Amino acid sequence: MTRTPGILSQTLLASRPVSWINTAFPFAAAYLLTTREIDVIFVVGTLYFLIPYNVAMYGINDVFDYASDLANPRKGGIEGALLPPRLHRGVLWTAAVSNAPFLVFLVIVGTPMSWLWLAVSVFAVIAYSAPGLRFKERPFLDSITSSTHFVSPAIVGFSLAHADVTAGIAITLCAFFLWGMAAHAFGAVQDVVPDRAAGIGSVATVIGARATVRFAILLWLLAGLLMIFTPWPGPLAAILAAPYIVNALPWWNVTDETSPATNRSWRRFIALNFLAGFLATLLLIGVWLR
Repeated sequence: MTRTPGILSQTLLASRPVSWINTAFPFAAAYLLTTREIDVIFVVGTLYFLIPYNVAMYGINDVFDYASDLANPRKGGIEGALLPPRLHRGVLWTAAVSNAPFLVFLVIVGTPMSWLWLAVSVFAVIAYSAPGLRFKERPFLDSITSSTHFVSPAIVGFSLAHADVTAGIAITLCAFFLWGMAAHAFGAVQDVVPDRAAGIGSVATVIGARATVRFAILLWLLAGLLMIFTPWPGPLAAILAAPYIVNALPWWNVTDETSPATNRSWRRFIALNFLAGFLATLLLIGVWLR
């Protein structure tokens, strides 16, 4: 009777509640802008990508990263739980049980195209951390997979809504994907030291902290430039890349030894997501009212 609350509270902490909106918003925006109505698919899909999806994504990560997380001072707060081994099985079961009914529903109401993208989304969640796959330890594939975690919900939303994929949508998704890769790469910089100590490969451990920061800034810049080529008011979204670039620029010459200090900018990055999300919402309202 005393173990269940421990599992639930730690699973909740592991799921990074502060970041839930980052996966739910892309689905909700894509579906709502296409259908222009709130229906059961919108509600269930948004709830799925808000909570169960994150429970799986981050719960699996924190279970199989336990050994390396022991040496990582960031763990144990909003940036992830330090899950004791006694809870590992329970967290994995909680992830599976919470995801299953939502996935069954989304398959029933979906199409072969939405099934494909939902499968890609779930596979990326599992492949990133699960033993035998561990895409998070494959440099550059780690950033690609992490970005898929955030872009694929939007594609699932578009496919469930039977959207016509216009050039504007395609460009926006590409820009979003570059943004996601940049976010992952920059986040990996702060963990260069503990990751190397644990023998974990990542884009940052392979090319070094300095090159990774510059790589992330380049990706954010390209993401912003791409948005210039979208229909109005899409070009205004190019400005959203600027705060991320400004936040990362002080670390242009960071070294591997000083890389843990980038955590300060990473915490600002988490806050920037809320600002960017608010501004993106205003732009989406503009699109809605066109």
